[in-house]
Amino acid sequence: MNRKIARFLADHAPETPCLVVDLDTIAESYDLLCRYLSSASVYYAVKANPAPEIVATLAAKGSNFDVASPAEIRLCLGHGATPERLSFGNTIKKERDIAFAYEAGVRLFAFDSAAELEKLARCAPAGRVFCRILVSCEGADWPLSRKFGCTPDMAVGLLQRARELGLDPYGVSFHVGSQQTDLGQWDKAVGAVARMFTLLAETDISLRMVNIGGGFPAQYRGRIASLADYAQAVTDALTRHFGNRLPEIIVEPGRSLVGDAGVIHSEVVLIADKGDGGGKRWVYLDVGKFNGLAETMGESIKYRIEPPATRCGPPAPVVIAGPTCDSADILYEHTEYRLPSDLAVGDKVAILSAGAYTASYASVGFNGFPPLRTYCI
Repeated sequence: MNRKIARFLADHAPETPCLVVDLDTIAESYDLLCRYLSSASVYYAVKANPAPEIVATLAAKGSNFDVASPAEIRLCLGHGATPERLSFGNTIKKERDIAFAYEAGVRLFAFDSAAELEKLARCAPAGRVFCRILVSCEGADWPLSRKFGCTPDMAVGLLQRARELGLDPYGVSFHVGSQQTDLGQWDKAVGAVARMFTLLAETDISLRMVNIGGGFPAQYRGRIASLADYAQAVTDALTRHFGNRLPEIIVEPGRSLVGDAGVIHSEVVLIADKGDGGGKRWVYLDVGKFNGLAETMGESIKYRIEPPATRCGPPAPVVIAGPTCDSADILYEHTEYRLPSDLAVGDKVAILSAGAYTASYASVGFNGFPPLRTYCI
């Protein structure tokens, strides 16, 4: 438990559930990423945690921002960012949203289809565009494949079409999947991008940018490599495929910047034995899939859960579930979790590394439970 967050919880005893985020940790993570990937421009993925205090902190540090909607554009512009520091990275946009962004001064747009390209030509004339390609997300705890991107061959044709439409074919993007644990995935993706650069150069289109997306991890239960190792893998991939003629590099961290900075403070609502001979107690928390822990879907993201220090009974296997009247609101049933045998109703537990994709995923009030309250300290 982060000492600063522990002190806040002790001093203020906020009502549970809530998310407490340490802004100093986020600033330190940003500085560390900039140091290890000094050749890249950082575009914070606002969707990971759009708390205004986080956006303001990163804007003051000089960060750029990956935005997905007019609301995120307004958020960033209202908290210190300028339009040229924004990338409209969503490949699925309404024409009026493209027009809004363009009128606000945004000039960098993502696409991955012919129809989206036509929209951009109509609403963002002469804008800089980059095409997202499909890549393998093998090794990612939260894959981002299939819905986004097109094949590299199709992307080559689309970037040629972009020039015909009066747009600026600026570059290529990919995303190897969130919480990516296989460092080799960047090499495969960068190799595909480099081949596209070569093919398009033969048609007199000089791409200038590679957006390597996100994928850098937070510290959940599984073992992960260090940030230095990730940065070295990316750097090696870029050097191997581009040599000394590196294009502009964009990186879009979300989870790795804010994940480890946040802790969810939660209360044990109920502990029950089902009487089914399963040998596991059911522990129900006041936070679940619908008010912050959506990434436990499929037990994909495995958070570390810290019981109260006062509970020292032998750890016993448990099923962990949320509070709502929905049978899908089970967090961990198949992954082994153990909590102290003397854990009691009313105890508070800490869900660690919960700063990313929690409050931003919470429903507006399913079953009358409010969205996850956030405190930035």
